[in-house]
Amino acid sequence: MPNPSEQSSCLVLENFIGGKFVPCRTHIDSYDPSVGEVYCRVPDSGAPEVGGGSGGAAKEAFPGWSARSPEQRAQVLNKLADLLDANVEEFAQAESRDQGKTVTFARTVDIPRSAYNFRFFASSLLHHTNDCSQTDHMGCLHYTIRCPVGPLEPPLYLLTWKIAPAIAAGNTVVAKPSEMTSVTAWMMCKLMQQAGVPPGVVNIVFGTGPKAGDALVGHPDVPLVSFTGSTATAQCITERSAPYCKKLSLELGGKNPAIIFADADLDRCIETTVRSSFSNQGEICLCTSRIYVEGSIYSEFLERFVAAAKKWKTGAPSDPSNDNGALISKEHLEKVRSFVALAKSEGGTVHCGEGVDQLHLPERNAKGYFMPATVISGISDSSRVMQEEIFGPVTCVSPFDSEEEAVSKGNGVRYGLAATVWSQDVGKVHRMARKIQAGLVWTNCWLVRDLNLPFGGMKNSGVGRRGERTPTTSSPSEKKKKKKKKKKRRRR
Repeated sequence: MPNPSEQSSCLVLENFIGGKFVPCRTHIDSYDPSVGEVYCRVPDSGAPEVGGGSGGAAKEAFPGWSARSPEQRAQVLNKLADLLDANVEEFAQAESRDQGKTVTFARTVDIPRSAYNFRFFASSLLHHTNDCSQTDHMGCLHYTIRCPVGPLEPPLYLLTWKIAPAIAAGNTVVAKPSEMTSVTAWMMCKLMQQAGVPPGVVNIVFGTGPKAGDALVGHPDVPLVSFTGSTATAQCITERSAPYCKKLSLELGGKNPAIIFADADLDRCIETTVRSSFSNQGEICLCTSRIYVEGSIYSEFLERFVAAAKKWKTGAPSDPSNDNGALISKEHLEKVRSFVALAKSEGGTVHCGEGVDQLHLPERNAKGYFMPATVISGISDSSRVMQEEIFGPVTCVSPFDSEEEAVSKGNGVRYGLAATVWSQDVGKVHRMARKIQAGLVWTNCWLVRDLNLPFGGMKNSGVGRRGERTPTTSSPSEKKKKKKKKKKRRRR
């Protein structure tokens, strides 16, 4: 497979529709964040590519793919996983250049997890059971079956997490990756062909949200939309989908707290919280951006945490000694910097990072979008810095005096995606887990994931749950992802 990281000329991507690469008449420039230069041109797709192209291909492929046995579909998913494993270095290099992250992170996290997504859902597909309830007094047997819903639209890690369970269940997919991180999705299309994915089962359409995304969301033949991104965009998707009563799965923003009690194992806590705050340049929806520390250990924690953050190295993504690479774009870097400037203007203290520590970058990376790990204290809970998602290597530290205050501070934002609690008191961590308004709460760890378990946020952090075992109950604000049918069969 050709390696985009080694190509000197500008790479031009094509849409993948009906099992074939289809050129687009107009394109968008995509930048290598580590050097600040254009290295790729991405299709600027719109309604023509979606309506008569990818949407039609997915609809046409659906009957045949959904009719295949679970074993047949699992074979294809396992082949995809094997191909990703065989090409891990090429994908890691491309993912790094596409997103600015370190090659090490892409090689050890993103690409292996992408392969695991296909392999996990290939296996889980073979072990599905249906719910059954006998009502002898009525002479009936009630049972629930789960059926494919048709073509889906999800936004290599996140993409495979959505594509894998969708096609495993017999659905067909039209996917639109971010226009800023499209290369590895394009590379994966070539693996689709090699793995034997039938034409039209997976279609990749590149472009912007207002054009390609809007056309997909508003397409009448797409019954389910899965989206990862901002809350503001999700509101537009909800409005656009409403006339069609589409099923929605929305993974949105986060402002995730870490709550650290005085009895926490500080050595382990600080090491993990540095990682949870700054991994992948802080560009993970589950990263910690607010740290609340019990007052009796606040000063010690802050001193040790800042010292550890200063050791978190930022630099060229190709250097294996670096922990962080570049942020995704120049515009995003400026946005993150603006929050640090706002914190300073409001009287906050920037202990390390932006404006404090100078980065020493190779000449080639001098124009890249880099920012060192930044720790801020002395900010009001009502500040935009504490309320809004920054999505960068910035975290704020603040003290609390009681368990009740910690809960109040942790829940004091409109988001509710994830949280971490640090304490050796088992009763306390269970109380906190119940009271914190977050879809996912870790205790004394971070980013320990199991695809068997439901994943999703509360409040403005999302709608719906993803995972092998999704909740069996629903509310008006959170619909079930899987289509269920109830039937009755007379006893003989």
